[in-house]
Amino acid sequence: MRVLVVEDDDRVARGLLTALRHAGYEVHRVATAADALRAAPADVVLLDLGLPDGDGLEVLRELRHRPGTAVITVTARGEERERVLGLRAGADDYVVKPFGTSELLARIEAVLRRTRTHRAEPEAEGPIQIGPLRIIAATRVATVDGEPLSLTRKEFDLLALLATRKGEVVSRDFIVDQVWQAHWEAPSRTLDTHIAALRGKLGGHVRIETVRGVGYRLAT
Repeated sequence: MRVLVVEDDDRVARGLLTALRHAGYEVHRVATAADALRAAPADVVLLDLGLPDGDGLEVLRELRHRPGTAVITVTARGEERERVLGLRAGADDYVVKPFGTSELLARIEAVLRRTRTHRAEPEAEGPIQIGPLRIIAATRVATVDGEPLSLTRKEFDLLALLATRKGEVVSRDFIVDQVWQAHWEAPSRTLDTHIAALRGKLGGHVRIETVRGVGYRLAT
């Protein structure tokens, strides 16, 4: 597995490279936003948001267009607002400095498990069709009336989860466990933010209903 470390602090980068190589990963390091976008594809990108030549969130949004690449932000920005911005931009996880090496490695493993699961989803299961909404899990494509939806990784995971249980109430705890893999304590507002973003992108063509005190349901 190849890991790209995007970190401008040499001391932090050296520590990350040592730990990742010791854990058996193939590691490449860059220090700027421009080099991050020019780098060869990686299975996981550890992305510092405070880069000297650009906004880390913009780099994150660009990396989201690369299929099969997971992005974990590694940053000193620990406020909840910053976490929400990172997650809405498409981060698979958000690690705040300072952090423990064991914790970071566990988060990388969890993200890779999810990525491998998505890659292995069989096409034979076919698309999910709910009214004008069509979801193809194998290619991670969602369309409404044939028009593709621009979804972050988490938004797609959330929509696909609700779609596979269309008409059923899916509890908040189950959503967090499945979409965030329970390795990160997702604040309640983060889930609400993702639901609100999905509703906006679905544009009223498909309804995500709130079942107060329980969870959410994708209306059939």
